[in-house]
Formats: sequence, structure tokens, C-alpha cells
Amino acid sequence: MARNQLKRAAKKIGEAMGRADRTAHKVAKAGIVAREELVQLSKQVESLKRQLQKTTKRLKNALT
Repeated sequence: MARNQLKRAAKKIGEAMGRADRTAHKVAKAGIVAREELVQLSKQVESLKRQLQKTTKRLKNALT
């Protein structure tokens, strides 16, 4: 009787650990994707910043 209870408890613990492990993998994967998107956005912002600087320079030259 006690052996069956221990087996059931061990099974429940194993299932819970499996669920936690899957969730951790999903979160880690989402973190990697978010980091890659952030890098891409940073590159776009830098590009727009350079473009704005060039446009500002041209505008100043045109006004003088």
C-alpha cells in the first residue's frame, strides 16, 4: 500500500518537473527571440538616426 502511494507521488513529482522544464524552455526561447528583435530594432533606430542627421545637415545648408 505504501509502495503504491510512493509510486503515485513520484509520478506526480516527475510530471510536475516535466511541465516546469517545458515552460522554462518556452520562456528561454521567447527570450532569445525578443533579444534578436531588440537587436534588429536597435539597428533600425541607428539607421533612422543617421538618416535624420543627414537630412538636418542638408536642410541647414539649404537655409544658409
